[in-house]
Amino acid sequence: MIIKNVRILGGEPADIRVSDGVIAEIGPALPGDGVDGGGAIALPGLVDLHTHLREPGREDAETVQTGTQSAARGGYTAVHAMANTSPVADTAGVVEQVWRLGREFAHCDVHPVGAVTVGLEGRQLAELGAMADSAARVRVFSDDGKCVDDAVLMRRALEYVKAFDGVIAQHAQEPRLTSGAQMNEGVISGRLGLTGWPAVAEEAIIARDCLLAAHVGSRLHVCHVSTAGSVEILRWAKSKGWNVTAEVTPHHLLLTDDLVEESPVGAYNPIYKVNPPLRTRADVEALRAALADGTIDIVATDHAPHPVEDKETEWSAAAMGMVGLETALSVVQEAMVETGLLDWAGVAQRMSVVPARIGRLAGQGRALEVGAPANITLYDPSVRTEVDPSAFASKSRNTPYEGMTLPGRVVATFLRGRPTVLEGKLV
Repeated sequence: MIIKNVRILGGEPADIRVSDGVIAEIGPALPGDGVDGGGAIALPGLVDLHTHLREPGREDAETVQTGTQSAARGGYTAVHAMANTSPVADTAGVVEQVWRLGREFAHCDVHPVGAVTVGLEGRQLAELGAMADSAARVRVFSDDGKCVDDAVLMRRALEYVKAFDGVIAQHAQEPRLTSGAQMNEGVISGRLGLTGWPAVAEEAIIARDCLLAAHVGSRLHVCHVSTAGSVEILRWAKSKGWNVTAEVTPHHLLLTDDLVEESPVGAYNPIYKVNPPLRTRADVEALRAALADGTIDIVATDHAPHPVEDKETEWSAAAMGMVGLETALSVVQEAMVETGLLDWAGVAQRMSVVPARIGRLAGQGRALEVGAPANITLYDPSVRTEVDPSAFASKSRNTPYEGMTLPGRVVATFLRGRPTVLEGKLV
């Protein structure tokens, strides 16, 4: 197959010949028929280090099949499925179940994330070694949704994963500082009468865990960084040469806490309730600058689907989270490319190459060159469209971007040369 008339990382037009799932040739006007890319930008297939697929246990919100269809529509060829399922992915048996569902039903590669502690309860280490040795070959471990707040347990987890080059992905939230918290702590939370979620609750855990990772000599990854103070701590840790990486979500690059008070649909709309909460404009600017200069390594969606009844309720009772796989690339274009902070090569690094490296995925995140697996995303940045959640492949519709006009669209996605999306539609 030939993918014709594309611009690799936004460069000059070229054709890509694919054979047996591998890029066999790249050049101008290659002979033969093929898929017309229409001048779209060709990126290495996107890799998400932070996806909630909900299966097993919450198939009313998402399944491996629908979640990966959503991922393919967003240009992803690999996702890491978080462990907060039911039952929790804290044993070799459960992570293998998710991995096998991925092999059978998925539109992209599915790599299970193993829980750090049994039942996400923060009391006892889960079967880290057994999950690493399982068919799923787990290398990323996280209690995401809950923080590993016990420093001794966190140290043991960091020590344990060194044996197989694993990484602990921490949900940085000091629970004693966020009990009953509803949104970012500040003027707006005070005015609305909602319990505030202070920035220091995130920053204190990040500082502690950077120190622990350095002491142990292990790999730490910080999930969904949301504050300017967190950025400064990460910048300091990296200046020491410590093995710490971090992610930011698309919504924390674009949205701010004032939407809780004043949005197109009024105040207290739970669509803006997320963990960690939306922060201030100053935080957003700091996060953008940190992603641009490499202090924050990657963009990860934290795709968190919920059924209607869990979100369309009063603010205090509503679930936290937003879907994000199908809008991620458009939001990054709006926040980072349109502002001149990143070019398309930079986007590829932060949404494909580096996430694959952190997750230790040998077949993903490779440069589009001869001999590399043909994991390819074609993206047209020239169009602007209104976000319509009813058209999502995801089972859930809890997007904060409904009715918003965002740039770009994924034209096609190829997984090892096999199209999973063509002309924006699932294959």
